[in-house]
Parts: sequence; structure tokens; C-alpha cells
Amino acid sequence: MAFAVCETAPGDDPVQPWQYDRSRSPVAVKVLVAGGFGVGKTTFVSSVSEIAPLRTEAVMTEASIPTDDLSATPEKNTTTVAMDFGRVTLADDLVLYVYGTPGQERFWFMWDDLVRGAIGGIVMADTRRLRDCFPALDYFESCGLPYAVAVNHFDGSQAYEPEDVREALTIPPRVPVLIMDARRRETVVESLTTLVAHALDATPE
Repeated sequence: MAFAVCETAPGDDPVQPWQYDRSRSPVAVKVLVAGGFGVGKTTFVSSVSEIAPLRTEAVMTEASIPTDDLSATPEKNTTTVAMDFGRVTLADDLVLYVYGTPGQERFWFMWDDLVRGAIGGIVMADTRRLRDCFPALDYFESCGLPYAVAVNHFDGSQAYEPEDVREALTIPPRVPVLIMDARRRETVVESLTTLVAHALDATPE
């Protein structure tokens, strides 16, 4: 698989967590939600957004059958073709703009644009098809972007401990791994809060 290497254009440097001026409020920062096809990114963004989320979903047709594996999500009939977008206030002085990336390989060219200005990313994983999250893991690693792994637990799937997932994906100890349910807002907020804390920890002194 080939990936474009993410680059930030000159003059397009994001506001970093350690640059927050807490005497002013609120500060808005950008985070990404990435992962494989059908892993729950649109649900993640929709569950947490305090505004009507922006969705760019298209109805799937027979033309996508050779490339889109629906074996784990047979009820899925739409797919994100550009991005999802939502907003959530985590604290009086911190608002997150949450961008969900498209999962299919044919839309990966958009990731370089979506990553601009982001302070970190959530990589969503489905334990029934862990290999699908490797492209997002590789991409964030290549960017040097702080990230956390959120395992979306689907009904009927086997439950695993975070450390089991860490070992299966060979994720470094510094990276947070959480088990969550994208349909439950409180677990989505927990994932985002963990990511922001990790981004703060990853910043220089």
C-alpha cells in the first residue's frame, strides 16, 4: 500500500496544546478520527457532536463490491466519501473540531488535507479485522502525529483487554489504547479526552 507523506504547508502551523492561553477562552483545536472501512467513524463523530454533524455519505452500489468488504458489517449501505465533521466542548476553554476520514483506499488522498492543523488523531479498530487499521497507524506514525487507539466493540464480537490489542498491533507503550462503543457518547468523550492528554504529554517541555 502506498501512502502520501503528510506535510504541513509553511505558515499553516497548528495551535499546539502547550501554546494554550488559558486566560482566553475557548481555544478550538482539530483532531482526526481514522480507521478502516465500516469501523464506526461516522457514528463516533455523530455521537459526540454538539452540533448537527456534517456527513458526506453516499449510497453504496454494486460497483463497490470488489473493493469494499461488508462481511463484518452486512447492514452497511452507505459510505463516507469525503469526511465527517462535528464539534464538542471538552472544557470551558477547549473546543474540539472532530474530523472523520474516509476509510477506503481510493479516498486516502484526502488525508493529507484533513491532517493539516490537527493536534492528534484517534485510530479506530475492530477486533474482527484488526489489519484494517494498519494504514491509519502507519500514516500517523509517519506524520509524527500523537494518536490513541480506540477499539470499537461491536455487538456479538469477542471482548479483549486493551493490552491484548496493543500486543496484536505492536503499538508502542506510549500510545493509549481504549475499549469503547462509538454509539455511547460518554465513551467517545473519554477517547477524545485521553487523546488530548496524550498530545499534551507528547509536547516538548
